Amino acid sequence: MMKKKGLGRGLSALLSDTPESSRLEEAPAPTGNMSEIAIAEIEVNPYQPRKNFDEESLRELSESILVHGIIQPVTVRRLARNQYQLISGERRYQAARKAGLKTIPAYIRSADDQQMLEMALVENIQRENLNPVEIALSYQRLLTECNLKQEQLGERVGKNRTTVTNYLRLLKLPPSIQIALRDNKLSMGHARAIINIEDPGVQLLIFKRIIQDDLSVRQVEDLARSLGKKKDKDKESSVSSPSKEISRLQGKLSSHFGTKVTVKSDGRKGEIKIPFLSIEDLNRILDIFKV
Repeated sequence: MMKKKGLGRGLSALLSDTPESSRLEEAPAPTGNMSEIAIAEIEVNPYQPRKNFDEESLRELSESILVHGIIQPVTVRRLARNQYQLISGERRYQAARKAGLKTIPAYIRSADDQQMLEMALVENIQRENLNPVEIALSYQRLLTECNLKQEQLGERVGKNRTTVTNYLRLLKLPPSIQIALRDNKLSMGHARAIINIEDPGVQLLIFKRIIQDDLSVRQVEDLARSLGKKKDKDKESSVSSPSKEISRLQGKLSSHFGTKVTVKSDGRKGEIKIPFLSIEDLNRILDIFKV
């Protein structure tokens, strides 16, 4: 009589304490594929550049996820069995948790700590609505912590070298100007015009004028160009550098009138020059004099 081959093995599989179907379910998802992963098994990315997320924006995304699900999967790396770490997509991850989801679609990638930082920074720059200072800081971190050159950085973020350089130069501006950029009180166009002035004191004067008079980018460019030319002319015509007292007086007057004031003296007599760029600017200065 012919034996029924494979029956015992089939019964064994059905009666086993660890059935084949369970073993398949317990096997870790292969790297490089998209899988549904338990949210409880995912930890946040310690290299995430942005630490604060707008609560109202998260609430809106959470409500959208409840209706439409997660359209764009997050990206994670495997740390151990049933243990993952976010590479990118923390906003979606936080919104999914807020929506009460138990699992989330995720791409699983292999990455070391440096690759984690690089991917998180690049994804953050490309996808988040960052202000110019946050972008500049992210660029700086890519250069210093990921050992990238500016050409490589430009390739990673899809920007030319000039754009990258302009963002990095923002970090050399006085702190008060950087704060205004961060808080969206100053545009990138305004900042680019200010950057072209090397003197921090003059940069602050222009910044003060922008805030007080709500200057356009074109007006700031004209003002920066005018002050730059005037400074060069003063250097050429100056026989000797002003004393500390004169320099201090020039600084006080410049701050008071919101424009670069020049004081010249030979010790007995001298002159004070207060330039103006337009009739409106002249009237502003006359108002300060109460004339």
